[in-house]
Amino acid sequence: MTREIHHFIKGQSQTGTSGRWADIYNPNTGEVQARVQLATKEELSNAVAIAKEAQIGWAATNPQRRARVLFKFKALLEEHMQELAELLASEHGKVVEDAKGDVQRGLEVIEFACGIPHLLKGEFTEGAGPGIDVYSMRQPLGVAAGITPFNFPAMIPMWMFGVAIACGNSFILKPSEKDPSVPVRLAELMREAGLPDGVLNVVHGDKEAVDGILTHPDIKAVSFVGSSDIAHYVYSTGTAHGKRVQAMGGAKNHGIILPDADIDQVVKDLVGAAYGSAGERCMALPVAVPVGDETAERLIAKLKPAMENLKPGLSSDPEAAYGPVVTQAHKEKIEHYIQMGVDEGADLLVDGRGFSLQGYEKGFFIGPSLFDNVTPNMRSYQEEIFGPVLQIVRAKDLEEAASLPSNHQYGNGVAIFTRNGLAAREFASKVNVGMVGVNVPIPVPVAYHTFGGWKRSAFGDVNQHGPEGVRFYTKVKTVTQRWPSGDVGDQSFIIPTMQ
Repeated sequence: MTREIHHFIKGQSQTGTSGRWADIYNPNTGEVQARVQLATKEELSNAVAIAKEAQIGWAATNPQRRARVLFKFKALLEEHMQELAELLASEHGKVVEDAKGDVQRGLEVIEFACGIPHLLKGEFTEGAGPGIDVYSMRQPLGVAAGITPFNFPAMIPMWMFGVAIACGNSFILKPSEKDPSVPVRLAELMREAGLPDGVLNVVHGDKEAVDGILTHPDIKAVSFVGSSDIAHYVYSTGTAHGKRVQAMGGAKNHGIILPDADIDQVVKDLVGAAYGSAGERCMALPVAVPVGDETAERLIAKLKPAMENLKPGLSSDPEAAYGPVVTQAHKEKIEHYIQMGVDEGADLLVDGRGFSLQGYEKGFFIGPSLFDNVTPNMRSYQEEIFGPVLQIVRAKDLEEAASLPSNHQYGNGVAIFTRNGLAAREFASKVNVGMVGVNVPIPVPVAYHTFGGWKRSAFGDVNQHGPEGVRFYTKVKTVTQRWPSGDVGDQSFIIPTMQ
């Protein structure tokens, strides 16, 4: 019998009533391994009502006690790391070690959120006027929601609900229907850690559930990660309905390689950043920009041999460079982009199409591909491929190289590889991109900083996790107070002035 995945509402598994299901594939075999229920707007509304009621008591719980729940959750994550990683790999397709990294980067945001008693402290001014003090406080918004993608089914939900719940909100999580088991398991572990029922709820669904979240009057904030077109839709729809929205979109991250760079290290970094997790990362590095033809030739001479041993394998295989992509449809989309690059005139140096793993011919595997002489006018360069494809765009100098990420429609991340500190400093200061790595190929900030891109990579003014995350999930209240002297019964109800 096919395994069934249900909603998680009010601390328990809840069978839906819509009668609609989505198939969950095993990317290694190409077979359906489970199915997940898809919620109606009515079912979503029921979950929101439960979350709204639970939030009142949770917000009244002092921040230190909320942090203790997160500390216990962190310990449970560490205890169940192998289980979570194997479950994640079985539905997403990334190899188990990579899946552990997925869980670990989410866990680090939970560690940050454990400091919530300090993070929620406001400001205080004594003597702002005669006998008048002014102070501010950060208070939760109420019910928040997160809509998360398939590529990081552990990390991104924890980026969202960890900070939101620490701040005293309740949370509705709508994970990807492609790999929903880990988000449900995270909610179960949060309950085991002592989170009151109804504070964290998992509602599965498709566009109907998304639209329900974006229009529900009791949901005050929405965090989203996905494609740019959908991110723009989420942002415009959510804000039109009075919500606070942060919507992270697509990416086309560039790696600028100066002539003085350590090419051996660059090749190692590119192989991991471009092909790790089959390229299904918004912070992958799918574009290499060597400065000068000599740099390009040296790069290719060492990159091609390094790719010969870069073989996909089962997600459970510890020797595999990376696993299958998430679905057959996504595999076909990647192959379409490879053919597009060929048709546009780029030089396909390594062709990953046609790769087949013996005994798993129906799995969603695709080999690594490498293009040279890609130009900015090519559609395959302008759009996000989200697969194991690396494109080389040659530049004559640093100015031309820096203009590529600065002028691209996406502005998530960029990296520069060099030994020249002045060049790196100038580049980091001036490039029109939200996150910069200097000799770091995937510049995802640590949890106590903040994550967010520019341009069509992000919609909204506030980034994810770090201090920005606390600001996103709270609202500021400022109090101006004066205590009367003498008889407290003699009170004036006139607005105080600075006279």
